Amino acid sequence: MLFLVARISFRAVPKVLAVLANHLGIQKIPCTQTVINWVTRLSIARMQNPGFLSCPSIDKKGFSNGFFWIIDISIGLGSGKIFTVLAIDPKHHALNNGAPKLQNVHCVAVAVAESWTGESIAKFMQKVIAVTGRPIGYLKDGGRDLAKGVRLLGEQGFSSISIDDVSHIIANLFKHEYQQHTMFDKFISACGKASKHYKQTILACLAPPKVSTKARFMNLHRLVIWADKLLKHSQRGCTSKNSVLSKLRAGMNEIPKCKAFINRFLRDAKILLNCQKVLKTEGLNRDTFNQCKHLLEGIPQRSGIRKGFSNWLDQHLAIAENLELENIGLPSASDILESLFGIAKQHGTGNTKDANRIALRIPALCGELTRNDVQSVLEITVKCQREVEANLNALTKQRRAILPNPGSINDNLTDEIQNIELIPESKKREKITKIINISERCKKSIGPSLDSHESEEAPELYQFQRALTG
Repeated sequence: MLFLVARISFRAVPKVLAVLANHLGIQKIPCTQTVINWVTRLSIARMQNPGFLSCPSIDKKGFSNGFFWIIDISIGLGSGKIFTVLAIDPKHHALNNGAPKLQNVHCVAVAVAESWTGESIAKFMQKVIAVTGRPIGYLKDGGRDLAKGVRLLGEQGFSSISIDDVSHIIANLFKHEYQQHTMFDKFISACGKASKHYKQTILACLAPPKVSTKARFMNLHRLVIWADKLLKHSQRGCTSKNSVLSKLRAGMNEIPKCKAFINRFLRDAKILLNCQKVLKTEGLNRDTFNQCKHLLEGIPQRSGIRKGFSNWLDQHLAIAENLELENIGLPSASDILESLFGIAKQHGTGNTKDANRIALRIPALCGELTRNDVQSVLEITVKCQREVEANLNALTKQRRAILPNPGSINDNLTDEIQNIELIPESKKREKITKIINISERCKKSIGPSLDSHESEEAPELYQFQRALTG
């Protein structure tokens, strides 16, 4: 609870427990490594006993799994990228208030690879589908690799509805509308020069916010809002030569010349950000659809942003109606998975960002902690944990083995890198080489059972499962 909920570091947990020991009746304070082991075993236990798989929310013919799957790939960590699949209840907005939180989702599968392509994503997803069943739909961003993976699954007979994340749709619309604008490059350059001018001066508090260049249009509105506020501090009129206002104006560079660009961008950004807030909080239903359409009236009809977002609303309302969610709210944001990546990469990782270790803890960060989780962790043996971690390509482990021992680099570093892959698998499934397979420690078969009735409704899934299990 202290690590997963209170977000206290591994090293701090024993110190806090030492303070509370007398009040909680703790006879022996666990060390840091013990706390790390508990979190690791919680992940293993949740992947071995995914109780959420037996609770479908929507019963549609041909689907064995009643959830939406949120899929995404983390930004590179060393030599590895983490591909994660989360399950969310399609009726989330009827059962919970607000946007999804980590306790509202379940980790279906997680894997690490040096790189992910559409083919490798489809291949991995086939393994997951063979155990859990085919989801109702996929909620993803606009990445080409994810889109190709979903398309390949459809071509192989495992098609599901595809939902485009609203944040990335809006970012792409802004990119197409403003990237080629005549003032765009000048504005970005002027902001960069202002940053250099203001930092380490009396005006350091007015330095512009940092905006990532890789996903620039996801957060570009922050930079534009900053520029608009800065211009409001520089009103017309004369000022003394060495005053703070004169220094402010000197550092603005060509930002005042971009005022028309700033005003137009803000007009569109404020409207779409309001739409985004409504959709993330309440989902896409008839009421939020009408709210967004009303807000879009503030953007000229000829605008590509208005046309593009209107088309997205129309297409996804049709999806909501097809799933009978038009009065509940269709989940339309994958922010929760991006938040999970952010927490996993920062919380309890130290200076060495090891993709495999991070991936191993992701299942523990999802869902609510219950008494059943406590019992499940106690049932995970030391031997079971060691088998999962035995052949991991752990950076910290390699560092400790190589640095103090000159001449051991050839023995400890090889081209055959072994990465982690966690899937709640069946006992009968053959163990795949070079993959951490936790299925052999399962006490019972995991996943939706396919009897004769179910096999008639999902024949392609039944045949695929038969082929994998032999």
